[in-house]
Amino acid sequence: MSSLKEVRNRITSIDSTRKITSAMKMVSASKLRRAQSSIVQLRPYARKLNELISNLSGSLNKDENPLFKKHEEINKVLLVVISSNRGLCGGFNSNILKYTTNLVETTYIKQNATGNLKFITIGKRASEFIKKKFGNILESHDHLTEETNFELSAEIANKLMEEYTKGEFDKIEIIYHQFVNAGYQKLTQEVFLPIQPPTTDENSLKFEIDYIYQPDKESITIDLVPKILRLQFYKSIVDSVASEHGARMTAMHKATDNATDLLKDLKLVYNKARQAAITNEILEIVSGAEALENA
Repeated sequence: MSSLKEVRNRITSIDSTRKITSAMKMVSASKLRRAQSSIVQLRPYARKLNELISNLSGSLNKDENPLFKKHEEINKVLLVVISSNRGLCGGFNSNILKYTTNLVETTYIKQNATGNLKFITIGKRASEFIKKKFGNILESHDHLTEETNFELSAEIANKLMEEYTKGEFDKIEIIYHQFVNAGYQKLTQEVFLPIQPPTTDENSLKFEIDYIYQPDKESITIDLVPKILRLQFYKSIVDSVASEHGARMTAMHKATDNATDLLKDLKLVYNKARQAAITNEILEIVSGAEALENA
């Protein structure tokens, strides 16, 4: 009977876990729909603005706008790492933390050794890991993963542009997950500053756009470029949030399916053990009856 009780307790425990994972899957699916709607609406606008800024960077005098100016030596680097506040989302956090660690230990090993590699983290998982692993965190904005806010993200983007203009950093990169669909999130390393020149291929040369500027290119660029960079930074956060909900929904869906399969196996084991126990009891009764008859 002890084995039956043990199996029954496991069945109760796994069934309770399945209910929790199923509820978490439904919550993540609801949050994913809202986050996916936001990023889908934002992405075409951001893509067109990025095309515009790339075309501008190809013809603009770099000395007139320091945000386009590429530093000859990359001595001081800032990495913005975006993760989630909570776990139970598969490899979402572990992938970005492993990638960041590998990036530091290969590409930016010199900057890290000299103390010229700094971090800004968004998400508790990244904040806790990088603080323990590297310790060069300038700021942490964990609240942005819970409630995406353009004004707050714009403030961070403004500070990044200001720091780069002052020469505090030679390069600023963002590491985050780009949302593709609920089952796939693309790990992305994106240069935030300096603004990258357009890629030169046959198609880009063939369809290069000649813009007409009013009043003039320089004044428009001074006003437009910061707006585009603020939007680019905000898009990275929205992308990461949508990716987190997609990863968590997928992970909880797999966990629920695994719990269902395990329950089926355990119930089969329980029924077999129960049948064996009943058979043993019947045999004991028959054997006792035969013993009484022979006596």
